[in-house]
Amino acid sequence: MSFSFFKQSRPKTSQELVKAMKESLMAIDSITAAEVKSLEKSMEEVEKNIMTMRTMLSGDGEVEPSAEQITQLTLEICNEDAISLLFHKLPILGWETRKNVVHCWSILLKQQVDSVFCCVQYMEKHLELLDFLVVCYDNKEIALTCGNMLRECIKFPTLSKYILESPSFELFFKFVELPTFDVASDSFSTFKDLLTKHPTAVAEYLATHYNEFFEQYEKLLTSANYVTRRQSLKLLSDFLLEPPSTQIMKRYIAEVRHLKVMMTLLKDSSKNIQLSAFHIFKVFVANPNKPRDIKLILVKNREKLLALLQSLSPGKGAEDDQFEEEKELIIKEIERVCRLAELQS
Repeated sequence: MSFSFFKQSRPKTSQELVKAMKESLMAIDSITAAEVKSLEKSMEEVEKNIMTMRTMLSGDGEVEPSAEQITQLTLEICNEDAISLLFHKLPILGWETRKNVVHCWSILLKQQVDSVFCCVQYMEKHLELLDFLVVCYDNKEIALTCGNMLRECIKFPTLSKYILESPSFELFFKFVELPTFDVASDSFSTFKDLLTKHPTAVAEYLATHYNEFFEQYEKLLTSANYVTRRQSLKLLSDFLLEPPSTQIMKRYIAEVRHLKVMMTLLKDSSKNIQLSAFHIFKVFVANPNKPRDIKLILVKNREKLLALLQSLSPGKGAEDDQFEEEKELIIKEIERVCRLAELQS
């Protein structure tokens, strides 16, 4: 008597798994709403295949993943065009399954085969998928999933550069102010990565899109939303003060409109915002090549600025002494500019 039917089924090979995953994802499209049981069965099949993929890529806690299997799976997923299908099916997947997709994606992107990042190369040939991930911030259900996947992509210079230069990048100025806090916060994390991960690419982008970028960015700095003002002010320091952005910073601190924004933020009701604004304001004042317009603004607002600066203090802490020293230098420089203006008038 044979008991072969009790044997466990043989584990799928990478090729078989990718084929099964594609078939199960595509099967969902052909099922009508009336076929509830068929839909449930297909969804279970999709979830099972994605879970198997996760196990194949990162092991199951007892058995370590096989490097050869990971390589084979990476190649199959790219060669069989499964990535595009997986991305576009994200809205119909359950929460746990989407979490597994994010986990798998972070591993797949890092895989090199013959010194080539296969999934990065795939994305370079299907750049519209990056735009798809950005636009998904408009879908509350999958926004955080797509945000996670997008930040994994941004780690690679070519993919980050594409998003910066894509029309979809402008959407971030809207997304960071979305009413849903989790989504707005996540989109700001992605926005921050885009502007800080690859400083040279950011400097090149800002050099060619200077006016339109800072016009939009000013709206964030003057937003009615406290979190937006504070985060965007901190981020401005992060990317403007990077060495590759030196020329951008010189251009920025030579413009009166930017100085006026910082002066407004120095008067903000939040002490944190005042202190962050001071660290950018001091660059305008300390600039040895201040344009005449900048000097005129400092002279015209001398009394208010000095009163504001005198009252500004970070409180007690290790940075207190340094802050007071910098503040003293800035006050002296404003007074020097005003004295020279009086002598010349």
